[in-house]
Amino acid sequence: MKTRITELLGIEYPIVCGGMMRVGTAELAAAVSNAGGLGIMTALTCPTPELLKAEIKKCQSLTDKPFAVNLTVGVVATEINYDDYVDVICASGVKIVETAGRSPEPFMEKFNANDIKVIHKCVAVRHALKAEKIGVAAVSIDGFECAGHPGEEDIPGLVLIPAAADQVKIPILASGGIADGRGLAAALALGADGINMGTRFLATKEAPAHDNIKQAIVNMKETDTSLLFRKFKNTARVFKNDIAVKVQEIENSGGEFGDIHQYVSGKNQEKAWTTGDVNAGMVTWGMCGGLIKEIPTCEEVVTSIANEAKAIIREKLAALAE
Repeated sequence: MKTRITELLGIEYPIVCGGMMRVGTAELAAAVSNAGGLGIMTALTCPTPELLKAEIKKCQSLTDKPFAVNLTVGVVATEINYDDYVDVICASGVKIVETAGRSPEPFMEKFNANDIKVIHKCVAVRHALKAEKIGVAAVSIDGFECAGHPGEEDIPGLVLIPAAADQVKIPILASGGIADGRGLAAALALGADGINMGTRFLATKEAPAHDNIKQAIVNMKETDTSLLFRKFKNTARVFKNDIAVKVQEIENSGGEFGDIHQYVSGKNQEKAWTTGDVNAGMVTWGMCGGLIKEIPTCEEVVTSIANEAKAIIREKLAALAE
């Protein structure tokens, strides 16, 4: 499948595995890239720049295909020297970076000097236009359906993707609510050049998450997510588990962040992810989990989505236009 995204990134299919904290490892990124998509490692999954350097080398030993490194800026509570991570990325030979959180503008000079293409994740058209202006190579448009932080404007992909395509000139990845070939075909029809998925790749054999986490995604319905932190203007879409219900109750009763911190702490999140106790802490995945019914390999995900999208475009949609 040839689109502006496949041409820009040098990949076979316009399918990207977005950076995911804790699970964006060398093994998962390499598996997606070897399948013909773009795998993305997550820099801050590595506690130090030195560990990131080693993880990049591991990924380079597992694939000779393009892969990217995600750098999420400004949404982690601890003090991080992002320049050190940027320096490691620039020295590694990696040629694609996905940025999220704050604007990548402070790092663009270094990325450009090292011929690194930047894909910036955006939740609003105005953010995408600003990213385009500062010189990123592509943007990922995250609709309200997405896991993690969908912004505060509540615009779903069916509106946000074409709204961005009407104004943004650089290639666009559609993100949020996509888990199969129907989503890829729809994204292309709406004006995107490819798709960016997280939850779908979390529920794969190669993802470094406990089996209970993956099975909870398979078992969930499209209604089984919650929006937390709305009153703090830092909305997050997470799995509707016991913790999410408790946090919503506290928020709705007028509680402040200090009242919920004990429930959403990193320690509790780590326990959930590593032990498989999905009620131990806040766990993040999107509404598209309601479309996921099995736990395949990354290769099976990429090829099945590409083949399904091709069939929809060539057969179903073409027949309707006759």
